[in-house]
Amino acid sequence: MPVLTIARLTLREASRRRLLLAVAILTLVVAMLSAWGFHRLLTSNSCGNYPNVHPCSAATLKVIASALLILLAFMFSFVLALGAAFLAAPSIAGDIESGIALSMLPRPIRRSDVVLGKWLGFSALLALYAGIACGIEFVISDIALNYVPPHPVIAVLFIVAEAVVVLTLTLLGSTRIPAITCGIVVFVLFGMTWIGGIVGNVGATLHNSTVQNIGTVSTLLFPTDGLWRGAIYNLEPLATIVVGSEVPEARANPFFVSDPPTTPYLLWSAAWVMLLLGAATWSFYR
Repeated sequence: MPVLTIARLTLREASRRRLLLAVAILTLVVAMLSAWGFHRLLTSNSCGNYPNVHPCSAATLKVIASALLILLAFMFSFVLALGAAFLAAPSIAGDIESGIALSMLPRPIRRSDVVLGKWLGFSALLALYAGIACGIEFVISDIALNYVPPHPVIAVLFIVAEAVVVLTLTLLGSTRIPAITCGIVVFVLFGMTWIGGIVGNVGATLHNSTVQNIGTVSTLLFPTDGLWRGAIYNLEPLATIVVGSEVPEARANPFFVSDPPTTPYLLWSAAWVMLLLGAATWSFYR
């Protein structure tokens, strides 16, 4: 099938870029540093202030481990978003500028095949990286502190979905604007949406409906922050969720979530991706 062939060629082309090698090396460095950090946390197992120093309880270590994993997952989500933006931005725009598209499209290959093939190829690459990077950290946490998140697979799926949303918007932009501009614009929108989600949570804490609506609209227009919060929810231990839900101010914490994304929001996110894929195909035809 042309779609699978283009997806395979997209993976092959992406694997030749030094960006992937650099990200792989940096990910290994982060894994080694996190392993050292978890080990130091275990060996210096002490809580409280002098002279009331005592060993940390298992529940305390679990909360600390979950917080560290959430921070690491946040870093990986930014890496995935950045990679999705700057890998996909030149995928169509570069082919148009270099003339590759002119030599390829007159053959029996539909433009929708090109868009879907590139989308599938990059999505598979993002999912592979997220699975390996997060899996390494989960294994390290399990070995060092005997802690694994409640739903690690679901958390990784949310992180991948967040990156796929960035990828889809980037492919749409790649059919219309130059590669560098497209990558920068999409990544800035990604950061603005994350900030908008925080602003909405602060508005909810302060019972300010106007500020809260700003966050709601931003998570609907670009559903990355809502998916990221789904990843947080599945990385938190149940005790953290129960205790944090009793403190209204905890909603303003960007690394705490008391409720998972609703089913209508997940359906909207899936429809959003499909709509933008269709828009990217239509724009490429035009």
